[in-house]
Amino acid sequence: MLNGAFRPDEQVCSLRSYRRQRDTLVGYRASHIQHMQKALRQMNLLLDNVVTDITGKTGMTIIRAILNGQRNPVELARYRDKHCKKSEEEIAKSLKGHYRDEHVFALRQAVELYDTYDEKIRACDKALEQKLNTFDSKDDKDSQKPSTPDKPSKKRKSRCAPDFDVRSELNRVSGVDLTDIDGIDENTALKIVSEIGLDMSRWPSAKHFASWLGLCPGTKISGGKVLNRKTKRLPGAAATAFRLAAYSLTRSKSALGAYYRRMRSKLGAPKAITATAHKLARLVYSMLKHGSQYVDEGQEYFEQRYRERVLKTLKQKAKDMGFTLTPVETAVG
Repeated sequence: MLNGAFRPDEQVCSLRSYRRQRDTLVGYRASHIQHMQKALRQMNLLLDNVVTDITGKTGMTIIRAILNGQRNPVELARYRDKHCKKSEEEIAKSLKGHYRDEHVFALRQAVELYDTYDEKIRACDKALEQKLNTFDSKDDKDSQKPSTPDKPSKKRKSRCAPDFDVRSELNRVSGVDLTDIDGIDENTALKIVSEIGLDMSRWPSAKHFASWLGLCPGTKISGGKVLNRKTKRLPGAAATAFRLAAYSLTRSKSALGAYYRRMRSKLGAPKAITATAHKLARLVYSMLKHGSQYVDEGQEYFEQRYRERVLKTLKQKAKDMGFTLTPVETAVG
């Protein structure tokens, strides 16, 4: 009489394994970035003060030049990429250090290990792309649906995203563009699809889906009395992806960003993240199950609807108490 635990079909399970292996390698590569940073600091080379990411084009070019024997700060600063915000003079000031052999040795090993894991991640990217190519296209199943060209994404590509057009592939296999939802980039969309699959019929409704993710209030009730409404702690990868997407909306000018900030001021950050992740999960469920598209109505639209709801509540309370609300005209000028 118990329902079986959720398990995607074999095709999705295979995709999930490739994606999880890739995430593991990304974590290992990040450790060696920290080792590179430590070796640079030990040599008093403050490269991270002048570049946003030491593994970017400017940072790695300078690091490889150091490993090749270059020690002159002015010469090293000339490897600055034209898009770098700092000038060559500023970069040269941060590269005046002492190049002890043991620290250079540690830096060299960290770079070699970084390159090794970077190569393995690229191999995972190819495997992911090949696996996605085996999925059936949604357009093939619904020939009556007019095909529309993919619109360019307004979101920046994440540094941790796979090295192929993930967005187009996911659009093809799902029939919808999950990256239209604010907070969900192509890497997050790939994580979600690889964890939950494309068949939403496994959950009768969006409420069941949110409950399975552990993103809904708890129902600890005894004798008809609610004892606890805390959200269940379920360490699922899909729920974590939704929570991270919700947290990324902190400064978003979208309706979802306004919703998160409203909930944060009311409930605090942890509960606001859960509430926003719950809303994101319902949107993803609706898009994958019904093929609907998401359109952001904007921050101003959300704030206007919030004001209307508050005003309606105030009017009803005043009416119940025998009063009438009268707007106050403010003088202009």
